Parts: sequence; C-alpha cells; structure tokens
Amino acid sequence: MPEGHTIHRAARKQREVLAGDAVQASSPQGRFADGAALLDGRVLKDIEAYGKHLFYRFEDDLLLHVHLGLFGRFFTHKGDVPPPRGAIRLRLIGRDAAVDLRGPTACEMIEGDDEARLLARLGPDPLRADAEPDRAWDRISRSKREIGALVMDQSVMAGVGNVYRAEALHVLGIHPSREGRSLSREEFDALWATVCRMLADGERAGRIVTVSAEDAGVPRSRIPRGERTYVYRQSSCRSCGGPVSSWDLAGRRSWACESCQG
Repeated sequence: MPEGHTIHRAARKQREVLAGDAVQASSPQGRFADGAALLDGRVLKDIEAYGKHLFYRFEDDLLLHVHLGLFGRFFTHKGDVPPPRGAIRLRLIGRDAAVDLRGPTACEMIEGDDEARLLARLGPDPLRADAEPDRAWDRISRSKREIGALVMDQSVMAGVGNVYRAEALHVLGIHPSREGRSLSREEFDALWATVCRMLADGERAGRIVTVSAEDAGVPRSRIPRGERTYVYRQSSCRSCGGPVSSWDLAGRRSWACESCQG
C-alpha cells in the first residue's frame, strides 16, 4: 500500500496540472459514472492529502474522496490524451494534462460531515504543517502495545507505512517490540522528527531512500534499489552488518537489527 509520501506527492503533482481548471470527468470503467457526471465541467479548486487519503475540492462544495488501498494507481498524461485502456475508475482532463485512476479502494463523493468523521479517526499526519504531534504522544505514552504497531496505526500516525516504520525505528535504535509507554518524550520527539524527515525526503524524490550517502558511499540518487534501506527487507543490517530479524507484528512483517536495536 502506498505510504503517505506517495499520496502527498500525488496531490502536489496533480494540483500543479489540474487545479483551477474546469475539468472533464468520466468513468471509462463505469463504476463511478454517477460521480463523474456530477464533477464533469466543474472547476477543481484544490487537492489535499491527509495520511493515505486524498480530497478533491470542486466548485459548489463538491468533494471527492480517494483512497488507493493496495492496488490503486494514478497515471498522468501530458499532451495528447490516449484512449482509455483497462479498468479506469476515473479520468480527469484539464487544459494541459489528464489523470487516470485505476483500482482504488475508495473513489466516492462525500459530504463535509463525512470528511470530518473520517479525519477524526486519523492521527496527525507528519507531512502536514498543521500536524499536532502531541496527539500521537498522548496515545503512545499510555499504550502497552508495541511501538512498531503504534507507529503504523493510522489512528496514531497517519501516513506511516511498513518501510518508514522499520527504518525510523532502526536509525533511532528503538526495537519495534518495545511498549509504547516505555518511550521517553525525548525518544518520541526524535521519532516524530525522523518520520517527518523521511517522509518529506520521499515526497521530494518520489522514492524511498533511507540510507544516508555517508553509509552508502555514493550519492543517495545512485544507491541501487535493493540497498536503499537499512533493515527493511534486508538480511543484514546496513549499519553494522549484523543479521536482521523479521517477524509478524500486528499483522505485518517487521524488521529489526537485534544489535543496533537491542
């Protein structure tokens, strides 16, 4: 499932080519035909990301909610727009570009009250300027759950996925199995700052690279794909060279270096 940096990057890139346009909206697949008909010809005023959710704000207070889930993908076309191919749930065409949406978990028209209820279920988003990290600290500092489970719980931190969970905890030397309440405020503040930095790096670059240039020995842009993380899907730790353990944690695979994070 795409992590928060992918969603924020999609919002930014689509905002650049569609915001302010009266867009043509269609549902070539047909599964969003009624919603597309409502949006067709309307001005797309803004696109906002929160965690793993996207909100498209159109004139006349029309609001589209998209959640990519495991299989959702966006495809952007600049210049000539090709004929629809495959199961395109929604196509938005502006003056200079078109965006296709395939396979999302959610693509739905919602009301403002629906948005408020959805956001109320989410924790702070580290990529948003209005994030309130104290909300996450309040949950974590009182919880007996593993910090590795809490960091990926979207009601605690919105937008953090499996890769950033593993990598942020690793660089701070925090084992995923530690109880949330065992973290000091200083450790939490460092964790929040690290997650913010990693997500922001991913949003800018369009890919996840958590290994530093110093540790890799080459510029981060030249690190091979399989070597861009310290412990995530690694057999040996790229910090110390020791073995990486992996196990199921809250229904997802977790990775940690028992030496660096012992």
